[in-house]
Formats: sequence, structure tokens, C-alpha cells
Amino acid sequence: MTPADPWRPVAVFAHREGMLLRMDFDASQKIQAQLSSGESLLWSGRPRQGMILRGSDIFVIPFSLLWGGFAVFWEYTAYTSGAPIFFLAFGGVFVVAGIYFIFGRFAVDALVRRRTYYGISNDRVIIVSEFPALSIESLALATLSDVTFNSGADQSGSISFGAQHPMASMFSGLHWPGIGKYQGPRFDTIEGVKSVHDILQRAKRERERASR
Repeated sequence: MTPADPWRPVAVFAHREGMLLRMDFDASQKIQAQLSSGESLLWSGRPRQGMILRGSDIFVIPFSLLWGGFAVFWEYTAYTSGAPIFFLAFGGVFVVAGIYFIFGRFAVDALVRRRTYYGISNDRVIIVSEFPALSIESLALATLSDVTFNSGADQSGSISFGAQHPMASMFSGLHWPGIGKYQGPRFDTIEGVKSVHDILQRAKRERERASR
């Protein structure tokens, strides 16, 4: 692995309507590469890095412990009673799932956020994800609706785009096959979420005026 460049910038700053905005350097590079001719970058950022706890963990952590405990008990009982290999394999699947929900999901969530980049241009919202595979999601400002945001005491939070599934918050941060259908596009756990929301709303109004 190539060592990090000690002189590599970690942030860039932009002046937007009287506000000095801090934008992540890596995110700016990733999003700039997606812009079309004549398109300008208004904001770029990344999710909060490292392991985080979410509101949904109030329910997910007890459930995962219950699941994992039952799976281990099943596997232990099947092994000590001399059960056929099928029962051991069946219980093993649940043990693996329990380990993921108790421990592994935090590592996977951190890795997904580490390889995710957000941007707002004068034309669209852009979400670039590089794990587990490259995915680029683009939402036109002209047709963007149902934009909502939540903010914590530290001014960080998330911005959701489009109608959200009622269970979306419950599955936040979970990366498991089939769960993606409950999670719409969003800027997840970003700093200065209200300022970013304001930039987005101004860009939407500008786009609407330009299209009249």
C-alpha cells in the first residue's frame, strides 16, 4: 500500500452566498470527475467516518444479541447431541448471521461510508459509492421532491431524497441482501447538514427559475 502523502490536502473551501463552506478534498475530486461540461460543483462531502451508533441500534443491538445467543445455543445443542450434519450446517448459517449483526455490520458500515462521496452541482445531486462495487447515483434537481433532513446536537445529520419507506430509519446502516429496497437515496451522517440542505434548496430554486 502506498503511504499517504503528508502534503495531501484534506479539505477545500468554497464561498457560497456569504458562507465559507468546508468541502472534503477527496469527495471534491471524486465528484468533479462526474460533472458534465458547464456543470459546477456547489458542495461535496462524505459521511462521518469510523464506527458509529445510530438511533436504530436501540432495537437492533438487543435483537442481534437475542438472535446470536439463540443461534449459538442451537449449534451447541445440535453438536453435543450428535445431530446430523444438516442440523449443524443449518445452525451455522444463523451463527454467521448473528456474528454479522452483533459485530460485522459495524465494520461493513464503516467501510461503505469510507468509500462513499456526495456532491451537489447546479444541476443534480450525485452519490458515488465504491464498495462493494462502483455505483453512481444521480438525481436531477429539476425533478427532485420530498427532500427531508434531520440534525443532531452536533449539527450533523442526514438528508433523504424522495419518498422514504416507513422502515427506512430502522434499517439505517445495515448492509444485508434485500434491505436496500427499504433505503432510498440520501446523504448519510454529514457535517453541517442544515447548511448543506440550504445549498440544495437554493440550487433547486435556481434550477426551477432557469427552466421557466
